[in-house]
Amino acid sequence: MPIKKRSITTMLAVTVMAATILGNLQRASAQEESVLFSFKKRTAIGNDPRAGLIFDSAGNLYGTTSQGGTGGAGTVFELSPRAGGGWNAAVLYSFSPKPRYTISEVSGVVFDKAGNLYGTTYLGGSENVGRVFELVRQVDGSFTETVLHNFQKNGIDGYGPLGGVTLDSSGNVYGTTVYGGNGSCEIDACGTAFELTPAGGGTWTESTIHSFGSATDPGAPEALTFYKGNIYGATAGGGTETGNVFELSPASGGAWNETILASFTYGNDGQNPNSPNGNLVFDASGNIYGLSQGGSDLSGTVFEPTPGQDGTWDMTILYNFNGNSTGGDPFGGLILDSLGNLYGVTQGGGAYNAGTVFEVKP
Repeated sequence: MPIKKRSITTMLAVTVMAATILGNLQRASAQEESVLFSFKKRTAIGNDPRAGLIFDSAGNLYGTTSQGGTGGAGTVFELSPRAGGGWNAAVLYSFSPKPRYTISEVSGVVFDKAGNLYGTTYLGGSENVGRVFELVRQVDGSFTETVLHNFQKNGIDGYGPLGGVTLDSSGNVYGTTVYGGNGSCEIDACGTAFELTPAGGGTWTESTIHSFGSATDPGAPEALTFYKGNIYGATAGGGTETGNVFELSPASGGAWNETILASFTYGNDGQNPNSPNGNLVFDASGNIYGLSQGGSDLSGTVFEPTPGQDGTWDMTILYNFNGNSTGGDPFGGLILDSLGNLYGVTQGGGAYNAGTVFEVKP
């Protein structure tokens, strides 16, 4: 049975420092957005970007699309600053073949120390329920794909990895699945957080570090990120309304303990914080920035959550997308440059209504 594409996704959201409401409102009143690149259907670079971006040390941007490209199953692309202004676009890899059902749903990618790229596809793999891939850089600068793990719909393993992955300092790979595991959700369990460790000979060993599934944490996680040795993420279900934020902290014997940090609710701040790429953005002070669906124009927001003095969390909206020229339905995480500017992608809007790459700056 194919996995049904979910219409609501989640975004990681956690912060480790308090900030005043006044300071947040002052920042929120002075945000600007500019479109760096508009995707067009039926082109080699692909279209329908559904994940966040990453920078390299030279200031180039890397991301993915979930449709198009020469193989029809999405691409990994690079945007390079052009002398005199503007950006050049290049395709680094085209995925093929297209999955048997719906679209590829390619996550964002992350670099390892050798310059190889890692990510996931929601479908595809040997069982068509998702895979973790590595794109290995060749001498000529091209990339070849290696599958690190094919997920299994067997009642034990997770499946449907809608989020991307993150790496620790030892090169282990962490991520989530939307379905599977041994939780107590009513339909197809509740998802997992997993770890992949090198096992020698080019093979990898997968282990589940947390299965979601309880009254307060029913699951559907989509992304993870490390911060000061702990793992943070969010779920689409659970909390008071539309998802919660959790922390996984290492315990003895290789176990991980979960703590629910905050819950999200409907309102002008949007709903279902989403980040399939896992690009949770912590600034130098430990503040976090993220994306949500909904908002005042129902086209998505850039938000900053901060813990209040009474133990609850406040939400400051830095930018509301309009669904047209500025893009709509932001998908994936954000990245932050040294000047405090935020970068990401939207699925819709832009010059061709096929998505945008955007910058939001103070």
